[in-house]
Formats: sequence, C-alpha cells, structure tokens
Amino acid sequence: QVQLVESGGGVVQAGGSLRLSCAASGRTSGSATMAWFRQAPGKEREFVAAIKWSGGSTYYSDSVKGRFTISRDNAKNTMYLQMNSLKPEDTAVYCCAWTPPQPFPSYNAWPLVYDYWGQGTQVTVSS
Repeated sequence: QVQLVESGGGVVQAGGSLRLSCAASGRTSGSATMAWFRQAPGKEREFVAAIKWSGGSTYYSDSVKGRFTISRDNAKNTMYLQMNSLKPEDTAVYCCAWTPPQPFPSYNAWPLVYDYWGQGTQVTVSS
C-alpha cells in the first residue's frame, strides 16, 4: 500500500503562482513514477506532469509545459508541482498518483496505469 497526501492548493489570481506538494508513505519504490492529474467540473481527468523517482526524468502535458515544473525530494518522499503564470483554465482538483515503472514514457499520461491516488487539493484561479 502507498498513501499519498496532497497539500498547497488555494485561490490565486490569474498570473500568480502556487506550489503543490504530495507526500508519499508506505511501500513506495525507488523506481516508481509519480504524477499530477487534474479534473475540472464536468471534464475528464487530465494528465498534468509526471516524474520518474529514479533519475528524475520529467514529462509534461502541452497545456502546462513552460509554466509548471514537477520535482521530487527523495529524502522526504515528496513530489512537488510549481505552478507559475496560472490561468483560469487551470482551475481544478489536482491529484497525485503513483505507479510502478512503465515500459514506455507515453504510458505515464494514462490514469489507468496508476495504482494509488491522493484525495486531491483544489486550485482556483480567478480572472
């Protein structure tokens, strides 16, 4: 079992910044991949970014590339999402997720490969 707890959400004006955290505990693996997904009301869950715990390779959706940065602190078992230049369309519940290593990087964007999910944290960007 892996437990994931997100924090750092809130309300921010367009153009502002927020940093989300995801603390992992339990049977975490040094070779896992962790990711951020988001879901806005009435929309499907959307991949945001992923990071390989070993080596730190990162993957981003086109909608956040250049504005968001995913990182991790191995010693703290914590993943972060630094969100800059926020837009109203970034408003959503952001969830972190954990999966064992995947054979192809493109798999990291598929929600179905993730075994464990956090409860989510609300991010609201006002215009």
